[in-house]
Amino acid sequence: MIVYQLLPRLFGNTVSADIPFGDALQNGTGKFNDITRKALQEIRLLGASHVWYTGVIEHATLADYSQYGIPPDDADVVKGRAGSPYAIKDYYDVDPDLAEEVPKRMKEFEELVKRTHEEQLKVIIDFVPNHVARGYASDAKPAGTRDFGEDDDRLAAFKPSNNFYYLQNTVFHPPYSVKIPDVVRNRQFTEIPAKATGNDQFTNRPDVNDWYETAKLNYGVDIEGGNIKHFDPIPDTWLKMRDILLFWAAKKVDGFRCDMAEMAPIEFWNWAIPQVKKARPEILFIAEIYSPPRYREFLRASFDFLCDKAGLYDALRNATTGNLQPITPIINREDDISPRLLRFMENHDEPRMASEFFAGDWRKALPAVLVSALVDKAAFMVYFGQEVGEPASRREGFGGADGRTSIYDYGAVPELQKWVNDKKYDGGKLDESQKNLRSFYAWLLNFAKSRDAIAQGIFIPVEEAEGIYGFLRVAGNDRILVLVNFSEREMKKKIHLSENACARASIFDFQKLTGKNIFTNSLVSSIEFGISREAEVLFPPFFVGVYILTIV
Repeated sequence: MIVYQLLPRLFGNTVSADIPFGDALQNGTGKFNDITRKALQEIRLLGASHVWYTGVIEHATLADYSQYGIPPDDADVVKGRAGSPYAIKDYYDVDPDLAEEVPKRMKEFEELVKRTHEEQLKVIIDFVPNHVARGYASDAKPAGTRDFGEDDDRLAAFKPSNNFYYLQNTVFHPPYSVKIPDVVRNRQFTEIPAKATGNDQFTNRPDVNDWYETAKLNYGVDIEGGNIKHFDPIPDTWLKMRDILLFWAAKKVDGFRCDMAEMAPIEFWNWAIPQVKKARPEILFIAEIYSPPRYREFLRASFDFLCDKAGLYDALRNATTGNLQPITPIINREDDISPRLLRFMENHDEPRMASEFFAGDWRKALPAVLVSALVDKAAFMVYFGQEVGEPASRREGFGGADGRTSIYDYGAVPELQKWVNDKKYDGGKLDESQKNLRSFYAWLLNFAKSRDAIAQGIFIPVEEAEGIYGFLRVAGNDRILVLVNFSEREMKKKIHLSENACARASIFDFQKLTGKNIFTNSLVSSIEFGISREAEVLFPPFFVGVYILTIV
């Protein structure tokens, strides 16, 4: 599986204005309809099999659609002007910002799903189980559906049938350290009693770095009472969330990326996922999870994939920034579950590789990308703009200058806009280095999908020292050697193919090995060398090399 993640609000936006906290008229906003057949064809040719449309479901925002029955949210509890896509305010609707015709917004989303399928791509959307916007109120819910909190006993701090946790005898006080020009934060948002905050903060005065714009959902776990679980009868939140999943599954989406999945009890997933898969057996569930010791537990709970951030991503980022740590133990530790991991080097939560908060130059990060994509059987993801070296250098508003493309603000992805090229989606404004980079990604993603050694093969470590990393991937007669240099220093290094490695790869009779027995076809690097028991290689700074090994 190769996933391409994009935010529709930013993807098709061709406005180049850079006004901090600017609104949709000033800074522009992309639409569902901007994701055209041509755009989808190019995403498929890049190598993607799935598109993760981030920020589809209606969330809290300062945008005013009152004429369509959607008033703006209170600025006291909205991050940025566009708002967080993870502060859902109506689980049965889509973001009106993304519609050409607001009354037809759901139809436009359904047409995007159909268009995506017709271009042989599958659709993933977010499911946010842990929290909702503090102003949650659905105006699009099916008849008979009750809103979160509508039937809660607010006099109870915890009650299994409640949807929220209540902080008794308190008034909610949001932080006011972020100022938005021309927006009055009137300190009049009323929440009595205060609800617990999304990131498990049981305080009525959360910090600006907390998820203060969201309220934590109650899955029947008495968190303050010692994490005692009350799952019989089935908590009301479980029932509501199952119905939401079934609603979107009926819209023919192909999968859910489940935000902060480990913050909802594992028992809920064991109960809910099978019910959704009974209705749609082929639907995927992808868990965002940060605790490697719990990976297998969540896979047993019917998740198909896990987003692996705390394992290989962290190690590769550290290697890229000069803080080397062993990579092979991570691969060995996750070998049995690697086909169900989703690797990445960029997403909406992490700094862009080309930013000063990561590598500072996309060229320096190519070794990490290559290793992440080819080191095991895992799925791989590319974040829109990554393939053209987007550095996220603008100060967009709430997001600030942090090396991330802000999900909270209206804005642009400038380097991607060069590829979008006024919605021609042909890369017409890219420079040569960016065209080459995008070609590299197209080669890499399609290579990863097409080679048995990558999709199915075993992992054999070859070298890991002084910033040089090398490994073999082998399936039958398909043998791939990958070599990278994470260092900015040129190094000459002997790559030692041990007798054990050669035996595992079924390459040759080790005792009869000579320099002429093996040759390499370079796919990425221009450096070619004969493989012998100890092949000496000159590694330029940030070198990447992929070689097919063939017995002659």
